[in-house]
Amino acid sequence: MESPFKPDVLKGKVALLTGGGSGIGFEISTQFGKHGAFIAIMGRRKQVLDSAVSALRSLGIPAIGFEGDVRRQEDANRVVESTFRHYGRIDILVNAAAGNFLVSAEDLSSNGFRTVMDIDSVGTFTMCHEALRYLKKGGPGRSSSSGGIILNISATLHYAASWYQIHVSAAKAAVDATTRNLALEWGTDYDIRVNGIAPGPIDDTPGMTKLAPGDIKSNVKDYMPLYKLGEKWDIAMAAIYLASDAGKYVNGTTLVVDGGLWLSKPRHLPKDAVKQLSRAVEKRSRDAPVGVPKSKL
Repeated sequence: MESPFKPDVLKGKVALLTGGGSGIGFEISTQFGKHGAFIAIMGRRKQVLDSAVSALRSLGIPAIGFEGDVRRQEDANRVVESTFRHYGRIDILVNAAAGNFLVSAEDLSSNGFRTVMDIDSVGTFTMCHEALRYLKKGGPGRSSSSGGIILNISATLHYAASWYQIHVSAAKAAVDATTRNLALEWGTDYDIRVNGIAPGPIDDTPGMTKLAPGDIKSNVKDYMPLYKLGEKWDIAMAAIYLASDAGKYVNGTTLVVDGGLWLSKPRHLPKDAVKQLSRAVEKRSRDAPVGVPKSKL
């Protein structure tokens, strides 16, 4: 799909992305690169990193990959420092690394719960903390006029409750709280904008394969307001908006990109039945004697 943004909207910016070698993270890496950014990817699997970097370079995008685990502070520090040494600056940090699997709460071990919390929430904070000195206004490689940008990939699971994902719901709630608090503190002190993106079900991603077994596409009309799955492109465009000057006054928010799914609930009455009921109420209202209180209708 054609981008609505100018191809140079991120020209000269350096973006470091955790989880940027696959799925939604890779699409953000690609679109950032197509819009002028220099790309650094952090991930645990060398084969995935090498493949992603090769694909980006084949598109003419300057890209480099660094092996590392966001759960390890020494890895986070090393990757941040290596990115700065390679490009001479860091402008954008995208925290897209995540862990997830379906499991009932009673069958989830403390270690399983802790692992997802460590990747999603602790890992997000660790990367933000290690990148701070390069993102803040006046930091190495930056001017004294503006700070950098942080984007945290979240979810909508914790807005109410989600079946078999208590660990991820807790982790993403922590990510959203981290986003808001850093936006407050670092926006005030260092002119850094911190925002999040909460994707809905996105087609052709590992998440859809692992978390939505069965033919979800055939049933999507039953519960999704826009009747369709999202695309990785949708999330990448939201990321460009928040990372560019188009979003320069947006700070501390998590942008939901899910077609309105988080708002949806099963219909407790068919639409035709509701019409019949409402018409009956309207008829009683029209036929009521003048002066009868509405409470008597």
